[in-house]
Amino acid sequence: MNRETVIGLEIHLQLKTKSKLFCSCSSDYIGATPNTNICPVCLAVPGTLPILNDHAVALAVKIGLALHCSISDNTRFHRKHYFYADLPKAYQITQYEHPIAVKGYVDIFAEGKEKRIRVHHLHLEEDAGKLVHPTSDGRLTGAAYSLVDYNRGGMPLSEIVSEPDMNSAEEVIAYITQIRQLARYLEVSDGEMESGSLRVDVNVSHSNPDGSLGTRVEIKNVNSLKSIERALEYEIARQNKVLDEGGHLAQETRLWDDVAGVTRSMRSKEGERDYRYYVEMDLAPISAGSEYVRKISESLPEMPWEKLDRFIKEYSISLEESLRLTEQKETADYFEACVSEGAPPIKCANWMHMEVQRILHDLSIGINDFPVPAAELGKLIIKVEKRELSNTQAKDVLAVMVEKKASLQDAVRLSGVSDGKISGAALEEAVKKVLDSEPEAVKAVRDGNDKKGAKVKFLRGLVMRETRGSADPAEVSQVVVSLLK
Repeated sequence: MNRETVIGLEIHLQLKTKSKLFCSCSSDYIGATPNTNICPVCLAVPGTLPILNDHAVALAVKIGLALHCSISDNTRFHRKHYFYADLPKAYQITQYEHPIAVKGYVDIFAEGKEKRIRVHHLHLEEDAGKLVHPTSDGRLTGAAYSLVDYNRGGMPLSEIVSEPDMNSAEEVIAYITQIRQLARYLEVSDGEMESGSLRVDVNVSHSNPDGSLGTRVEIKNVNSLKSIERALEYEIARQNKVLDEGGHLAQETRLWDDVAGVTRSMRSKEGERDYRYYVEMDLAPISAGSEYVRKISESLPEMPWEKLDRFIKEYSISLEESLRLTEQKETADYFEACVSEGAPPIKCANWMHMEVQRILHDLSIGINDFPVPAAELGKLIIKVEKRELSNTQAKDVLAVMVEKKASLQDAVRLSGVSDGKISGAALEEAVKKVLDSEPEAVKAVRDGNDKKGAKVKFLRGLVMRETRGSADPAEVSQVVVSLLK
């Protein structure tokens, strides 16, 4: 039977605020001693009252606007009741009936085509604490007991809920990647899945013959893009097998076991009634009027997809090159600063893709820590364009700039390259040295046994290597041919 896989995502983004959502405790919990960034409010001590972090609200509105959402005025919080060890209140303060942003979209590029993924809504909520399991891989399976660290409890989260518009793992990865890129461009979250600041719940079902959606299964505990891809491949195959054999799927939450490569049943999926939502009376409604929204809208930076299109049009570079350059805002900024020195955009893109990326990889650093300022790289590329330095020489100079943290001028001097071309008598001397070292090739040319010119090309290549690329290739050819007569 032909059936279509239908996938929706819930992406939880931790917001980059200095304090938690409802108290003044530090949000810098990563690496902190367990249960030190806590207070009576985030521990739910009776008699304490939450106070809303207005910066978190502003960041949520910022994300909503970037996702083309409508911003709701007069929204408010609800209590979502469930019992778990890392939730001290036994309920979570979240937005339910009145999320702060609704009806948006994200355009992705996957499987060779563009597709629009609708965003149902974005809402604010507090994060839970974290269970620590004393096993070798940190997982619950095999643990004799669990410890609770409440440092993360109360961290501000924006939950972005998509419509079930995705139909493959590739589309899911493209959507998550786009959301993560957007979060980093907006500087609202670092979007690191490894540290838990971006977490994804995956909802998978299959369409029925009448077009309606089948039973939905939620997958949790997926903490990397690769794990999400593997979990989807397994779960899609599992559901198809059950349906092909005439079975029925249970509406449930399943955990992804990355080691075994399977999803495992965790619990039956709760419905809205199970959570017993009701209004959080300790928090006043959020007023996000038109003037408030307008000011935040004016602060939005150029969106990554806007920058992508502009780079293609303004700098005449390929879609593939523009995708690489705009993946991170810092890389795009470095590129534009390099071009602003007058260096050709295509050459700047090539140098960044080849040499700069190689160095970043070798040093295990990001572009922000690259020791060569963009302006200096631009000047170096201009020297190559003016034939004041060969490509080989320029690479040597760049290596010195990185190692010594030297300016272009100092690096040229320290590298020992000539700030100009070898020509004239110096070039003739270099050619003679090469010819003297290759008597067999020279004899073959002079005896007329080089009909296809392979020996001459070989000798020219040796001269270019001898001069470290600092000679003009056309002049090298002339001198080689002249001395071979």
